[in-house]
Amino acid sequence: MDQKRKEDAADLQRRSLLKNTAVATIGLSALSAVSGPEAHAEEIIQAREIIPEVVQQSSRPTVRESVRITKLETIMVKPRWLFLKVHTNADVVGLGEPIVEGRALTSAAAIKEIEPYLIGKDPRAVVHHCQAIYRHAFYRGGPVLTSALSGVDQALWDIKGKLLGVPVYELLGGPTRQRIRVYAHARTPDQIRECKSRGFTAFKTDLARLNGRYARAVENKAWIENDVAQFAALREIVGKDGDIGIDFHGAVPPATAKILMKELEQFQPFFYEEIINSQNVDLMAELAKTTHIPIATGERHFTKWGFRQILEKGAATILQPDLCHAGGITEVRLIAGMAEAYYASIAPHNPLGPISLAAGLQIAASIPNFLCQEQVSLGDGYIKNPFKVRDGYVDLPTAPGLGIELDDNAMADKIGHDWRNAETYDPDDGSVTDW
Repeated sequence: MDQKRKEDAADLQRRSLLKNTAVATIGLSALSAVSGPEAHAEEIIQAREIIPEVVQQSSRPTVRESVRITKLETIMVKPRWLFLKVHTNADVVGLGEPIVEGRALTSAAAIKEIEPYLIGKDPRAVVHHCQAIYRHAFYRGGPVLTSALSGVDQALWDIKGKLLGVPVYELLGGPTRQRIRVYAHARTPDQIRECKSRGFTAFKTDLARLNGRYARAVENKAWIENDVAQFAALREIVGKDGDIGIDFHGAVPPATAKILMKELEQFQPFFYEEIINSQNVDLMAELAKTTHIPIATGERHFTKWGFRQILEKGAATILQPDLCHAGGITEVRLIAGMAEAYYASIAPHNPLGPISLAAGLQIAASIPNFLCQEQVSLGDGYIKNPFKVRDGYVDLPTAPGLGIELDDNAMADKIGHDWRNAETYDPDDGSVTDW
């Protein structure tokens, strides 16, 4: 009799555990936990009896139900963006932003080439699909292919979060913070004041807008002094309790960059971004050692392999992977882990749209070494509930997936664009200059 009671108690405990697990994961984890090769047939039957009781009140598919990708849809959106919708047979649509600025049609073609692989597959195997898309191409990486992959990755995470009813950051270990600092672009005193009135406390400006053009290989004293004076004026308005970074845009030759870095130090910029073209990591590391101002870079680097040398050589202490270029949420999460081992922080790059911002906020919410999130659009006129800035921060998103929903009605007058990169030339001799 004692043995029978022990067996009944063990059976009750096992069934309770199965049911609680099913509740926690809407039936997705429970079945997989007992359906491996070592599982007993009786336990599998018990799980299958329990899970329907849990999920019958939810419309979310269980692991036993088929969820398949049915279509990939790209939408050209003003001013220069490309939105992606990944449709499923579960009436859940994932959103992504797979764009290379100035190459929207090329990016859309890359998505079209990925589509045959994804159609008919379960979108919930996010990492598996990203591995297949990346590794089944002999020529890997680069801006176009990795940006296409990034948009797909964002959309698949969005679908997975929506199916489970949780924000993406919950699938990445839960929130590490309750609000997320964001910064705005501002190039004139009036723009700084306007952004401050909207709640921003962090900003970024760039050299070309301050001085009318980017620097020549060896710049004259007047150009240097004017640039410093323009930045000083912005810094004064920001105040000592605010932050303003300065973007060299990778367009300043090393000799001039070295002078500017020294002259601007007195204003303690938030960071120096892309002090030179990031292709020469050794030279960037050399320049980084000449200043106490943090160096930031990363918008033109792709995947963990693109960031490895930056960290190893000490070229930057602020990494700026772009969620639309570097490999999406999956890859940027790994880059953040690498950066943490080098005491480097993450400030996701984002001069793009609200889907990109939403993805960046999910990363910011899930990593310990986040610094600040770039944005140029909080989503007004594009998403149903635009993000709001309060005291320099955006509240932690709580809606499932990426936490946003496109506003098709508001977007109706923004469909289509033919945005191209500017063609710039030296006004004195007509030679090509960096954009």
